[in-house]
Amino acid sequence: MTIQERRRTQGLNLGLVLAIVLSIGFYLWMSWRTLGLAFPLDDAWIHQSYARNLALRGEWAFLPGQPSAGSTSPLWAAVLAGGHALGLDPRAWTYGMGTILLGITAWLGARWVSQRQGSERSWHWLAALLLVFEWHLVWAAISGMEVPAMALLVVVVLYALDGNRWRALFIGFLIGLGVWLRPDAVLLALAAAWVIMTRERFQIRRILKAFGGLLLGMALPIAPYLVFNRLLSGAWWPTTFYAKQAEYAILRQTPLLQRVVEQAGLPLVGVIALLLPGIVLGGVRAIRSRQWFRFAPLLWVCLHLGAYALRLPLDYHYQHGRYAMPTVPILLILGVEGLLGWLQLDTETVYKRVISRAWLASVIIVAAIFWFLGAQAYARDVAIIESEMVATAHWVRENTHEDDLIAAHDIGAMGYFGEREILDLAGLVDPIVIPYIRDEQALEALLDAQQADYLVTFPGWYPQLISGGTQVFTTNGSFSPLAGGENMTVYLWRK
Repeated sequence: MTIQERRRTQGLNLGLVLAIVLSIGFYLWMSWRTLGLAFPLDDAWIHQSYARNLALRGEWAFLPGQPSAGSTSPLWAAVLAGGHALGLDPRAWTYGMGTILLGITAWLGARWVSQRQGSERSWHWLAALLLVFEWHLVWAAISGMEVPAMALLVVVVLYALDGNRWRALFIGFLIGLGVWLRPDAVLLALAAAWVIMTRERFQIRRILKAFGGLLLGMALPIAPYLVFNRLLSGAWWPTTFYAKQAEYAILRQTPLLQRVVEQAGLPLVGVIALLLPGIVLGGVRAIRSRQWFRFAPLLWVCLHLGAYALRLPLDYHYQHGRYAMPTVPILLILGVEGLLGWLQLDTETVYKRVISRAWLASVIIVAAIFWFLGAQAYARDVAIIESEMVATAHWVRENTHEDDLIAAHDIGAMGYFGEREILDLAGLVDPIVIPYIRDEQALEALLDAQQADYLVTFPGWYPQLISGGTQVFTTNGSFSPLAGGENMTVYLWRK
């Protein structure tokens, strides 16, 4: 690399850092001016509770002294524990971790596009900038959730599989490690298997050897993960794994084709919709060159979205399609690859020049528009959680007795700020309710049997159950009703 090339690379890297600071900083500023800095999901406080107890008490528990397997992402909670151990504000530490993860994802995305293009043109940095300003990824980076870590892991694994220097054992280990972030990371193994079979050109011995390394590598982290959950809850997977599927089981009654279409549409809310032609063009080139292994990233995207269509078909209204967000960087990278491969900005052919410039301009403009809209959504989401869940948790801590039992569906902020025993109606940390999670009559009997003192919920969640209590507090927050929701309410359970 010449001095000039080195300086250009350093300049591009510096530009990427400044872009990340601008992108994340604007989202945080929008949140701060709306109702302060916090997280846009109640679930983020579940991770923080596990992290705090791990750092300060050395125990894996949502509530102190009560070990549980209620974290879908133990590795992410362990990362967050670092901030608590250092005595830092958990928000600052979490924002920092998410920002770093997004930055690495963007940098690696640019390198991946360059690798797939087979060139070192500076245009591959378009992928990095689009990743930094893609609204799903910015929202996720400062959501307090494991999404940015999972997204980076997916990019690392698929980027490695796309190259020529990788070992099945190492790839398997990364996939197994990913299961500690999210159980669905195991689907990456199928993408790895596809690459092994297509690269080895169906040579049985080499395929079996690679499969053996892949499975061994996966087993090293996954075996202790399964034992970890088994010892904590008596099940092989986290309680959240079962609770979410049970709570939203009714959604699986929707026709499968409709569910598949809905899941496929989740990542398209934004600039990726304009990059779909690029994905198609990249696929056509792979077919013409007979490089079948290059379909591994798209195969994984289909497997990931298909798995959720089968088991947990939550739509866009559920946390902006959070479970589909790890597919966003993959689709964006594939789309940019196809876009850059087709662009002819200065060609003498008029229609190609016009289409190229219009396509590129449209991608940049749409990405900017959705980035801004995403900032508004992030600020609104944070405000709702703060004015409903967090406000209610503070009220409970200040207005109830220390030995009161609080029955609650949204337990994140309640567990972190409420400082009370909790009867978990969502089954996230205590699986006792999972068999009848939406049966209000059975839940009513459970509250009586457990001698609950208060019920905390949005009234619409349990229209029959709330009749067993007397309303003693409601938040009267403005953000949730403006978004079409309700106010969190506390009911004194019958005595």
